Amino acid sequence: MKYLYRIYQTFIFVPLFVLASFITSLVTVIGCMIGNGHFWGYYPGKYWSRLAIRLLFLPVRVEGRENLVPGQSYVFVSNHQGAFDIFLIYGYLNRNFKWMMKKGLRKIPLVGVACEYAHHIFVDKSGPSKIRRTYDEAREILKEGMSLVVFPEGARTFTGHMGKFRRGAFMLADELQLPVVPLTINGSFDVMPRMRDWKFAVWHPLHLTIHRPIVPEGKGPEFEKRTMDKAYQAVMQGLMPEYQGYVENLDQ
Repeated sequence: MKYLYRIYQTFIFVPLFVLASFITSLVTVIGCMIGNGHFWGYYPGKYWSRLAIRLLFLPVRVEGRENLVPGQSYVFVSNHQGAFDIFLIYGYLNRNFKWMMKKGLRKIPLVGVACEYAHHIFVDKSGPSKIRRTYDEAREILKEGMSLVVFPEGARTFTGHMGKFRRGAFMLADELQLPVVPLTINGSFDVMPRMRDWKFAVWHPLHLTIHRPIVPEGKGPEFEKRTMDKAYQAVMQGLMPEYQGYVENLDQ
């Protein structure tokens, strides 16, 4: 079955995925140029992500959507197991949002341009002024009533375990007094860890857990740190037992 699955990926999945990526990017760019950027910056990517997962026959289970209040803006923070985190969150969170992503992703053909037109936020760490501008963009997005999705580890895991969280997302949430929603992803590391980028995907179920929002209890560094610690523990506790526990990520 493993080799049949690889043959299927080579001759069916890859051509269809490339075609879908081209169409999705084109629709996103044109839609954002002439219409509602929040609509066109989200829905084409959502269905592109769902298509990718369905073409690979990966089962998806989502828990905790009932924890979210319609119309509320959130800062979502998730562990970062692998490339399929993108497809899982984009396709199945069922929440219009903007990504906060590495600047290097802008170079991905088709996808990078579409993300720019969709006003997703590229994190530029090349200097203090660039970092400040990145967070200014994120702040304006949140003030518009949108939600934000961040991988606070800043890098994908090498082991399936979590590294440390960086404070940027929690700083924004504290400043604007927005709820933080922890997300736990299971299965993405088993489908395609970063060590297997651009290689064959492995069939494995995907599971997204949407934890209860962490509501602001105050404002300032003490409350920001408390929220970050609560979010970290929630994400960690949602992981499969074999991936629980901190493991240092040298790429952070």
